[in-house]
Amino acid sequence: MSHLDYEINKELGECYLFMGELDKAEDYYKKAASSNGIHPDPYLGLATIAVQRGELENALSLYSKAHRIDANDKTFAGMGLVKMEQGQKDDAFSLFQEALARNPENMVALLSIVRLGHELEKLEQILAPLENYLSITPGKSEVRYSLAGCLVCLDRKAEAQVQLEQIIATDPDFAPAQELLAQFDL
Repeated sequence: MSHLDYEINKELGECYLFMGELDKAEDYYKKAASSNGIHPDPYLGLATIAVQRGELENALSLYSKAHRIDANDKTFAGMGLVKMEQGQKDDAFSLFQEALARNPENMVALLSIVRLGHELEKLEQILAPLENYLSITPGKSEVRYSLAGCLVCLDRKAEAQVQLEQIIATDPDFAPAQELLAQFDL
């Protein structure tokens, strides 16, 4: 199978996955995976399908296979999602940290680590990933709001206030920031 065949099969797998047609997506990803060369993307697609079907062990195996081919932020985040679903929250937290070390803009890992940071009471450890993301994409109000929320929970209200005021200055229609700021005893 040529590289062009691989690309076509991978693209068709992605299209069918996007449309929610898991069986067709799975067929094309399997064709792409069996093509010449070794690529992680078909295994990532097959892992996504396995997660959607609730086949967590299979998903973890597929993410691991992709990870052995090319350890990147997507493989770390995927394995983290499965571990989180399996209740292995500390392992998941570490995997999300690895994903964000490779790509600070991986939203799956960022949102997941924020959730786990609250659950595991590791708020201090999620400040840096949020700040790293904002250093690249400063206008993302939802991420800045998450940072402000963590700072409030850590009783660092003055720093939270700065973040909330920055949101309001750049995105005045972002109501949650105004609501949280209104709760402060200034």
